[in-house]
Amino acid sequence: MNKSRNFQKKNHRGAGSSGGRSRNLPEKLADLAVDSDSSDDEGSGSGSSSDEEAGKNKFDLGKPPSFPVSMWDLNHCDPKKCSGRKLSRHGLIANLRLGQKFPGLVLTPVGTYCVSPLDRDIITSSGIAVVDCSWARLDETPFNKMKSPNPRLLPFLVAANPINYGKPCKLSCVEAIAASMYITGYQDEALWYLNKFSWGHSFVELNQELLDAYAACKNSAEILEAQNKYLEKAEAEHSNRNREIDLPPSESEEEEEEDD
Repeated sequence: MNKSRNFQKKNHRGAGSSGGRSRNLPEKLADLAVDSDSSDDEGSGSGSSSDEEAGKNKFDLGKPPSFPVSMWDLNHCDPKKCSGRKLSRHGLIANLRLGQKFPGLVLTPVGTYCVSPLDRDIITSSGIAVVDCSWARLDETPFNKMKSPNPRLLPFLVAANPINYGKPCKLSCVEAIAASMYITGYQDEALWYLNKFSWGHSFVELNQELLDAYAACKNSAEILEAQNKYLEKAEAEHSNRNREIDLPPSESEEEEEEDD
């Protein structure tokens, strides 16, 4: 694995760990963990209602998956704000029991490799599952009771759910599922799931560049390279903007110059 900027291995233990060299980017390029908190009813808080409606219309071409989609629900979040619970209520995701093995791809903070287009065959044949737990309670989550031969991490993405809008890496269940589908070539299925939420279109809009870059990769190593390249570019742009700020001298500084 590429060890440079390996957010996945550094950040699956919760909010206290650092994700990069600098802590100046949004949320300081914060922890990579799938968060279970998102809202069924609230919007993302960005854009007009007409913009939101136009965004939702783009998702009408999505289609339901032909493979199983499942989750382990650890009951860590408010049922009214949990995207996984909403999917379950509408029969769009199957619930797994603790101790039950899932043969497909599982999105979990204890994975070793990033999901990549190389995983498409696994999803096609055996489906995709997510661990619905709070990123703040990872240490008490029994990951040993949620087994899969294909545990996977997500690369760097920005959340669009109302609870964590604009925050790096704190994705809801539906965002994590949709991101994995998108990266593995199931874009229509990803849009179909996101379209079940009023804010769903914002997730693709916020991450379009990254999602397309990840989808163009061949394997997990290339995913990490694409992630690191994007983050290094973002950090450089952030540093350049800071240097471009040229404030006028204060009165005390002008007086010192006159004295000199």
